[in-house]
Amino acid sequence: MKRLFSILVIATIMVFGAVNVNATNNVNALPATMMNFVQDDAEAMAEEAETESVGFHQELKRRFIEGGPGFMGIVLLCLILGLAIAIERIIYLNLATTNTKKLAQDVEDALNTGGIEAAKDVCRNTKGPVASIYYQGLDRADEGTEAAEKAVVAYGGVQMGLLEKNVSWVSLFIALAPMLGFMGTVIGMIEAFDRIEAAGDMQPSLVAGGIKIALLTTVFGLIVAIILQIFYNYIIAKIDRIVNDMEDASITLIDILVDYKNKRRV
Repeated sequence: MKRLFSILVIATIMVFGAVNVNATNNVNALPATMMNFVQDDAEAMAEEAETESVGFHQELKRRFIEGGPGFMGIVLLCLILGLAIAIERIIYLNLATTNTKKLAQDVEDALNTGGIEAAKDVCRNTKGPVASIYYQGLDRADEGTEAAEKAVVAYGGVQMGLLEKNVSWVSLFIALAPMLGFMGTVIGMIEAFDRIEAAGDMQPSLVAGGIKIALLTTVFGLIVAIILQIFYNYIIAKIDRIVNDMEDASITLIDILVDYKNKRRV
């Protein structure tokens, strides 16, 4: 039985070895012309991909120039200014984001161990609107819980205004870019009809230029509006999240101050 098993193993190894040798010989036996054809085809595909990549930028630049420097330049200016404001707001909002739970715990610990001044020091060393609200509430804590609550609410409105600063300009550019595109469309159609009227004949070559400019300005205006709308929605969502954290943190601070007052009375 063992001998039969050994014979089967040796036969299997020989069969697979023969198959591998034949496959290798078949690959080596490919004609040189076939190998050259495959290599040329790969090089052609690489050149075509590179041409398409370069051609896209060139095509975009050409279409932008064909749209006319007037309206297309204004639409581009809307994109640049809108992106600049959006990026500035995103950086500011990311820096304003605070771990409110950790801050509340640190303030409570400092308040129980070192009093109001120690808690205020924690707020001074922490960035963000939540820490600023905490500082204002703690600064009025000696005047009573109601005074601290009013200070938190009032300063919360100030911080909300800082978060929403210049965001309205982004929404303005979102509305302005497609309007400029539609205006370019109307002007291009007017120019096309003026050419028809001057020639006294309806020929496609007379109206093709004006219609192309009209369509290009509309397309670029919509593209700018779409790009800025994505950034705008992200900024609004970020602001809403920070505002919710501010509201929750304000309630937590009042609870901390109430507990602190009760402990002092005891």
